[in-house]
Amino acid sequence: MKKFVKFAFLIALLGCTYLYREKIIVFLVDKLSNEKEITLETKNPYYLEYNISYVSPTNDFKASNKEELLNIYFTIINSGIDEFSFYCDKNYTHCIDDVLYLAGDEVTLSNINSFVHPYNSFTNIKTGYNSLGQITLKIDRTYEEEKIKAINEVVNQIITDEIKDETDTKEIIKIVHNYIINNTKYDRDRADNNIIKYESNTAYGVLLEHYGLCGGYTDAMAIFLNYYNIPNFKVVSSNHIWNAVYLDGNWYHLDLTWDDPVIVDGSDTLEYTFFLITTDELEELETNQHVFDRKVFSELDY
Repeated sequence: MKKFVKFAFLIALLGCTYLYREKIIVFLVDKLSNEKEITLETKNPYYLEYNISYVSPTNDFKASNKEELLNIYFTIINSGIDEFSFYCDKNYTHCIDDVLYLAGDEVTLSNINSFVHPYNSFTNIKTGYNSLGQITLKIDRTYEEEKIKAINEVVNQIITDEIKDETDTKEIIKIVHNYIINNTKYDRDRADNNIIKYESNTAYGVLLEHYGLCGGYTDAMAIFLNYYNIPNFKVVSSNHIWNAVYLDGNWYHLDLTWDDPVIVDGSDTLEYTFFLITTDELEELETNQHVFDRKVFSELDY
């Protein structure tokens, strides 16, 4: 008789568990995410401290809305960590839907990538979630440690040989601008025919192989800007990338790719057409490749 009662009780318990499974899951999500304080304890040396308008660093890893979700993504990417988990607030009913949408939104993810150090940028983000509302990001970084080490050795050598004891910020930017252009050729084979011989879309291709595309020119410049703690970010249009630089209280455009034009006879040339110019000056040049989203890059909207 006792065995029968225990069996009946177990059946009843299982039945109640199944019947109220959704409420139980909600309770567990709320209990687990509230009791466990989620912190991001690891930040690599390339974490950027300064704030920009589009996204902001956060210490709150329990998303309550889309804006907080973007800030969490940004903070994780900016930290250089390869995997991290966070939760949705129980009242954020569309959180998983927004996460799934963001996972496939290449434009928004690319925009977030613009505001981190090149070494912390990503080529791919895998997004996973479970029934408890836990969201996990796994990040494939653009630069491997071996490539970072090699680039940093070249950067330090350029600083020693070219920049030396220069302290004027604008002059430092000009020296780097000139060095990169004078020592890099635009990778026409890759741009025009998709023939990949060099890692020209990265700073490695520009600084070690001496061939670049706009992404490579921009990353190389950004690495020097970050070395000297000069606030900057990458500006992304539909088919081009260049640098934005904060100098003397204003934001300026800096495009090394277009200052290193491809000449028909193959000769090298150095220009300053896109060297620290304002948005008004950029628009006067009437280029269709420099049309950027002013809501994303609002610092340049003046």
